[in-house]
Amino acid sequence: MGAEEVQSPVSHPTPAGEVSWTPIAEEAERAAKLLHPETKFPKPAHRRVFTIANQKGGVGKTTSAVNLAAGLAMHGLKVLVIDLDPQGNASTALAIEHRSGTPSIYEVLLGEVSLRDAAQVSDQSPNLYCVPATIDLAGAEIELVEMHGRETRLRAALTDQALDEIGPDYVFIDCPPSLGLLTVNAMVAAQEVLIPIQCEYYALEGLSQLLKNVELVQKHLNPELDLSTILLTMYDGRTKLADQVSAEVRSHFGDVVLQTVIPRNVKVSEAPSFGQTVLSYDPGSRGAMSYLDASREIAERGAAR
Repeated sequence: MGAEEVQSPVSHPTPAGEVSWTPIAEEAERAAKLLHPETKFPKPAHRRVFTIANQKGGVGKTTSAVNLAAGLAMHGLKVLVIDLDPQGNASTALAIEHRSGTPSIYEVLLGEVSLRDAAQVSDQSPNLYCVPATIDLAGAEIELVEMHGRETRLRAALTDQALDEIGPDYVFIDCPPSLGLLTVNAMVAAQEVLIPIQCEYYALEGLSQLLKNVELVQKHLNPELDLSTILLTMYDGRTKLADQVSAEVRSHFGDVVLQTVIPRNVKVSEAPSFGQTVLSYDPGSRGAMSYLDASREIAERGAAR
């Protein structure tokens, strides 16, 4: 085939000589705009503190925490991630030192270290901070049982004064996959709950128990806690089940569910093994663009609150 016969895969001339953009070109243009360093997301009306919780493992809690945080930080907002999971996966994804002995959220809970002294800046962005979790946190659930104010230890550490020393616009608390004392501490310390829900049948099982726990915390410990955000993750458009789960969640929770859906994407899974978020590992991937869309949606909602 001669060169004159080859047509562009993304655009073609119209009879009037104008360029007609295909969906691929429109997506590329949108990606370029979202990834442009001068594109800024609006600041929230007030600092937002989220706990990211779901007692089911493997639904994308940590992945969502670090990638939403990175998306907001990339666009001019200061973000603090608090790794409250003893596995320390959020710390790993943000390339934060979390060997035993490193000042961490464990010492913060015990009152031995200030929040500012435990926070580290991620190499992903100068706007992105993380308080790491070390293996020492694994015994915290047992130690907290006998402590005074065991459900409010994290809230006592996250005072306005302590947070002002770092100055984040957003705080994301990444919880362990359980409904134990660490997760309760996160809910008591937060203003909002963000629940990632995997687009599979089993993901809906156990959701009622999580919602009951949220209601108990609202009733007895933190009446200002608001289930403000649900994020659908691991969406596989090839299956009817994914659409059914998505429709069911949206019909039940309405506008609480973000419009953005996170697809299954191998780049999202690969990124943590390189100590990166997917936004730095492969910023043009579907997973990265979806998390950027979700973070923008959260930022726009925050500015409107």
